[in-house]
Amino acid sequence: MFGLAYGDALGKPTEFMTVADIVAQYGPGGPRELAGDPALVTDDTQLTLAVGTALMNAPTLSAEVLEPLLRERFVRWAGSPDNDRAPGMTCLRACGDLALGRPWTQATVIGSKGCGANMRVAPVGLVAGDDLDTLAGVAQLQAAMTHGHPTALAASELTAYAVRLLCDGTEPAALPALLRARCHDQRTVYRAEWLDVLWQQPGVASPADYISRGWDECLRVLDRLDLALAPADDRDDACRVTGAGWVAEEALATGLLCAIRHVDDPVSALARAATTSGDSDSIACLTGAFLGAAFGMAAWPVSWRDRIEYADELTTMGEAWN
Repeated sequence: MFGLAYGDALGKPTEFMTVADIVAQYGPGGPRELAGDPALVTDDTQLTLAVGTALMNAPTLSAEVLEPLLRERFVRWAGSPDNDRAPGMTCLRACGDLALGRPWTQATVIGSKGCGANMRVAPVGLVAGDDLDTLAGVAQLQAAMTHGHPTALAASELTAYAVRLLCDGTEPAALPALLRARCHDQRTVYRAEWLDVLWQQPGVASPADYISRGWDECLRVLDRLDLALAPADDRDDACRVTGAGWVAEEALATGLLCAIRHVDDPVSALARAATTSGDSDSIACLTGAFLGAAFGMAAWPVSWRDRIEYADELTTMGEAWN
């Protein structure tokens, strides 16, 4: 939880900058120190806390229980005066319709696979434990309530699964192969008990047809991740091969790339993720979530803990799922 917030804060000021401008301002290593007291985060952390709060308030993990809790937290975030951190338009549009009481299958933005679907999903990997069916259902539901594209769902499940694996002791370098296996295993699995009739969209022949499109796109981006990891690290823009991260599968792959390349120096991983030409705060957010899941608070400077925005909420959730 703290790792994702730290990455979010470091990437916040660089999100709309070129790599050349970031290097000119911060040096070739990128931003490595939190700015401000508190160091402010973006909607990435705010929405992660929204998902986490819904999970903490849920007596059981089911679609019937979670949907109204997620709806409440998303709508509350959308109307908050603190929602002033360049939030994504998909989330704002969907939350507006959720606030009107529309069924979430109608409120969601059907064609969107933006990274807003999975930059907030890390708590699912912490709370769902070893029950991968529940992890998959919760991860996909929280994504689908705003982002209706199948790739948003598949990438969100993979992101939560990666967090779960890292918490269980999996080495970061082993993740690409394990995520690829998950794509193949789940390719035609449509979780109707969580997703209801979301698949019923123009041009979609069946539930399996709908969901397989998302898994196939995730497989393609994992191919690009393998290509990026194959040669020695050239220290170039991490977005160059795996993508700019504005969409969910690219945010996952580029965040993993930074985490794997700098597994021995998590702060450098965050700095690398923040020194990118794409969605720097979301990429760094996911990088921090992965390395935080792998190494815990020992990964980060002790002095950062009391300086990050929402430190109390992050502590509560981190302790609840430790």
